[in-house]
Amino acid sequence: MSADFDYFIVFAEMRTGSNFLEANLNAIEGVTCHGEAFNPHFIGYPNKTEILGVTREMREDSPVQLIETIKKFSDGMGGFRYFHDHDPRVLDIALDDPRCAKIILTRNPLESYVSWKIAQETGQWKLTNVKRRRDAKATFSAAEFETHLEELQAFQVTLLNRLQAQGQTAFYVAYEDLQNLDVMNGVASFLGVDGRLDGLDDSLKPQNPVALEEKVANADALEKGMARIDRFNLTRTPNFEPRRGPVVPSYIAAPHAPLLYMPIRSGPEEAVRNWLAAVDDSALDALQTGFNQKSLRHWKRDHFGHRTFTVVRHPALRLHDAFCSKILTTGPGSYNKIRNTLRRFHKLPIPGQEPNENWDLAAHREAFIAFAQFVKMNISGQTSIRVDAHWCSQTQAISNMAEFAHPDMILREDQLAEMLPILAISAGCDASPAPDLETPAPAFFTLEDIYDDEVESAVKDAYQRDYLMFGFDSWS
Repeated sequence: MSADFDYFIVFAEMRTGSNFLEANLNAIEGVTCHGEAFNPHFIGYPNKTEILGVTREMREDSPVQLIETIKKFSDGMGGFRYFHDHDPRVLDIALDDPRCAKIILTRNPLESYVSWKIAQETGQWKLTNVKRRRDAKATFSAAEFETHLEELQAFQVTLLNRLQAQGQTAFYVAYEDLQNLDVMNGVASFLGVDGRLDGLDDSLKPQNPVALEEKVANADALEKGMARIDRFNLTRTPNFEPRRGPVVPSYIAAPHAPLLYMPIRSGPEEAVRNWLAAVDDSALDALQTGFNQKSLRHWKRDHFGHRTFTVVRHPALRLHDAFCSKILTTGPGSYNKIRNTLRRFHKLPIPGQEPNENWDLAAHREAFIAFAQFVKMNISGQTSIRVDAHWCSQTQAISNMAEFAHPDMILREDQLAEMLPILAISAGCDASPAPDLETPAPAFFTLEDIYDDEVESAVKDAYQRDYLMFGFDSWS
């Protein structure tokens, strides 16, 4: 065992070369990397059921148990790979432990994004035989890439600041360094093990060894999308500037009026979007979207007297919307991987496929209450699944907004008919149309269909902070 470290963690992301780095780590005598040990959807590798005798169920109950097992029973120094959406409980454990060696693997975010899009198209996430290579091109989406970039930046800044506060250092490896034998042996030296490599692992092959422009189907969209971004932020890992908030790309401005909506997910987004377009008598596609911090500052400067606002929704209605649109269904926009984990591991009582005509009111109510109980654990940091924006507390969502700028007004959904026209007048608009607050009916049952005291109690138990901070009463 090393004199300095008991175990190691490799901070990486999808398509950064972490499989290749792990293969070389495992080729070093005295080092064992156990894959994605804290991936919420599997343990170690997709087809494994345990690591050194610790099962998923045991890991879920106690991530510390798995870490201690890796420390004590690995062949040599043990460790694992960790991505930003893995079990959040592990982050504090590892970052606060100076006996945990930190290896941080980075890659140009645009390259990793394009690689990820190609892997989605081909279904091929590793390549060991070039004859089996599947060919495809990525379709670049500026909004999706900016969200990807902001998530990476936020996580890298978290790592940087936490390590600074602890007085610790990490071993940084760039994607391009993975082919450098000296760097790989430098990792071994950093870990404090005696083993060294004579050559690099050659079992994994580069999957897309062509120029970036040749990897995308819409090169013009790539060029235009990248022109909006300060390129220096793409390479200054981990000290990114500016430190962007996670929600700026979701902000929506009216076509001309100085009105900006800062949505909270699973809120009345469609109704507010329609109203913003109607303020200027414009079509929905005229709305201004896809902001980053730089472009949003320009918008603020160009729209004197602007008003920014967000809308809070009753927690029961919001959670039911998230349940129906993200968990119960399996179509576009739903969270199928999380759905499967909730069903199989957390025993959420929903069928394997999207519910059909046999799905009845009692089953819907039971499943929604179970989901509310899961969310309570989730936002309390007791599960390995990420706290998603569609069901995080609204108090926290607004705190996230404040990392860039507070909204001028926080409106309540049940008062939008009165408040939106007042908001428009305060922004200098001559008149404001009455908002159409009709919401589309869910595919299955409404909250009204299943609502009772038990449903309210389950939701209130999950969102005590929102009920307290916003003064929500029972939904009915």
